[in-house]
Amino acid sequence: MHFHLLTIFPEIFESYFRFGILKRALEKKLVEVSVYNLRDFAAAGDPHRSVDDTPYGGGPGMVLKVEPIFRGVEFIKQKITREKRDNSERKILTILTSARGAIYRQAKAQEFEKQYTDLIIICGRYEGVDERVAKHIADEEISIGEYILSGGELPALVIVDSVTRLVSGVLGNTASLQQESYNKINGYDYPVYTKPAVFKDWSVPSVLLSGNHQQIERWRLRQAGKRKEELVGGAKTDNIKNNLQGND
Repeated sequence: MHFHLLTIFPEIFESYFRFGILKRALEKKLVEVSVYNLRDFAAAGDPHRSVDDTPYGGGPGMVLKVEPIFRGVEFIKQKITREKRDNSERKILTILTSARGAIYRQAKAQEFEKQYTDLIIICGRYEGVDERVAKHIADEEISIGEYILSGGELPALVIVDSVTRLVSGVLGNTASLQQESYNKINGYDYPVYTKPAVFKDWSVPSVLLSGNHQQIERWRLRQAGKRKEELVGGAKTDNIKNNLQGND
C-alpha cells in the first residue's frame, strides 16, 4: 500500500511517521508514504505559489483552487505509473477529506486495504475546496466525524493509520485485528484489565481470574453488548435532545 498525501503543510506529517506501528511498517517497507506540497503545483511564474483564492459570490475565508490540485493529482498518478513494479497493476483511489463527506468507518478502511494499491489523499484547508475537485478529481469524499477541523491533515493521518494496521505483517499479533472494536459482529470491544488484580479498592472482575475460558468469553460478549447499548443509546439520546433544541 502506498499513500500519497497532497497538502499545503507537509511538515505536519513528519513526527507522526517517526513512531510506533507506522514507523515499523515504513521501515519494513510494508507500506510507503509520499507527501507532496500543493504549492509546488501552483501556477508557473507565481512568486507567491498561491493555491487559494476568494470564493465566487462572496463569503468568508479562502477556497483551495482546482488548478494546483488537478496538477498535483495528475503528477502523482503519472509517478505511480512510472514507478510500478514488475508490471503489476496499480489500483488508485483519490480521496478528498471533507467535513461533508461520508463518515469514515472500519469497513471502509478494510475496503481500501483490500481493493487498492495507492491512495491519493487531498487534504482540504481554509473555507473549503473548489467544488470541481469533488466532482471531477476525487473518487470519494471522506469525513472522520461530524465536526469541523482546520484542515484535512488529521483525517489523512487517521486513514493512513487505520489502513496500515490492516496490511499483512504490520501487527506482530494478527489476533489483535480480530479482537479490536468494529471488527466484531456487535462492533464494540469488551473492557480489558491487567495487573495488579486490585488497585486501591478497584478490583478486576473475578471471572477474568477464574481461568474458565468459556465463562470469560461469555462475560466479554455481554460486556461488549452493554458497551454498545450505552454508547449507541447515549448518542441517540443526544440526537433527540439536539433535535428538540433545534425546534425551539
